[in-house]
Amino acid sequence: MKEACGVVGVVAPGRDVAYACYDALYALQHRGQESAGMATFQNHQITVVKDNGLVSHVFADTTLRALAGSMVIGHTRYSTSGSANWTAAQPVYRSAGESGFALAHNGNLTNTVALAESAGLHLTTMLSDSDLVAELLGHAVLEGATLPEALHDVLRRAEGAFSMVVLEAGAIHAVRDPHGFRPLCVGRLGEPDAPEGWVVASETPALDVVGATFVREVEPGEMVTITESGMTSTRLLEPAEGPTRLCIFEFVYFARPDAYLMGHQVHSVRRRMGERLATSSPVEADLVMGVPDSGIPAAEGYAKASGIPFGYGLVKNRYIGRTFITPDQAQRAAGVRRKLNPLRDTIEGQRLVVVDDSIVRGTTTRALVRMLREAGAREVHLRISSPPFVWPCYYGIDTPNREELLAATHTLEEMREFIDADSLAFISMEDLRTAVEVGDACCDACLTGNYPAPTPVVIGQSRAHW
Repeated sequence: MKEACGVVGVVAPGRDVAYACYDALYALQHRGQESAGMATFQNHQITVVKDNGLVSHVFADTTLRALAGSMVIGHTRYSTSGSANWTAAQPVYRSAGESGFALAHNGNLTNTVALAESAGLHLTTMLSDSDLVAELLGHAVLEGATLPEALHDVLRRAEGAFSMVVLEAGAIHAVRDPHGFRPLCVGRLGEPDAPEGWVVASETPALDVVGATFVREVEPGEMVTITESGMTSTRLLEPAEGPTRLCIFEFVYFARPDAYLMGHQVHSVRRRMGERLATSSPVEADLVMGVPDSGIPAAEGYAKASGIPFGYGLVKNRYIGRTFITPDQAQRAAGVRRKLNPLRDTIEGQRLVVVDDSIVRGTTTRALVRMLREAGAREVHLRISSPPFVWPCYYGIDTPNREELLAATHTLEEMREFIDADSLAFISMEDLRTAVEVGDACCDACLTGNYPAPTPVVIGQSRAHW
């Protein structure tokens, strides 16, 4: 049950907001390409439409016209090694309450077994941690709790990462976990003195595309409630001690470059990563190129700081999803060729600095280097804009067991030999924090092993022992 997704909620009195939700989900398509869905509220009824596939495949114009209502939540699901059938798509619906409720979740809970056992549920019957939360909420509502009361009761016992939007009759509730692992922000439709509606979303580009003005990020432990009357805020859960622990890989890889996180535009942060790499790991070369998409801003920064010309050496097929989140290893390796194709005239005979965002298992990077050499590259020098990925993530990224992480089982030289690069260098943890410019206000457990919240295993154990 591992996923990291995109969530949206829109309330706009007097408007059918399904089209706005569609546009917002489209802006968050990069956060999940396995399935998409939305739930609307109209005439005391919640309607849910969801299916496997991209946003554009799930929702046709006729479907959107049928989803009437001024309140809507939406979800794009990250591809994982878990269930990929229709029933695993979100939002999740339960019939408890006046009109029932629908829930969409970005993150991963780490104590699902304990939560299920506390309620006498069999975890094997749950499709995901989102499904489990919905079941627990439904039980609480049936016992007489309001949905906000149920959210407090269930989520105060939950551990791990969650940014959720929950739709019930007449209201949308947006909740962020006490650490703030996954992003969630609020935007306003209309003018400050005359709001026409409100939007919550995983990233700011989803606000931009629907014409909403960014207001602020949802705070760790906060619940924002939006009705046709306006927006209110409640401290649902006590924030964890210390700074916000937003996943540092949102800056490195996940978020769109035009997104703003913690006051910083992601594109600018990635350029600074490249500049730091050029200072710490220089090399003589003819061309700096980035691996699309998240490696390109860092490559621009490397070129600027080093004085080596920047160029585009790879063409990306825009209709191919992210290989990092492809569940099968063979698919990941084959996906490199489907996704990227070299520009031979640019590459041939050149000494290349190739900037990428990360190395996880190393197989896609190895295939990339082979492809560049076959296109005539004279030298390939890899520069990685994150430190070595040496620990599994338990808070919403579907990473492999530690023994499958290349950097956890190989020295730097062994990694270079496996990938077949002429040189290999990673940004340091200190330089990454400097580039992000938020100090230690990020979770970097996958890079350091410093987990800020409980994990479901003894660190270092295989997932087979979960």
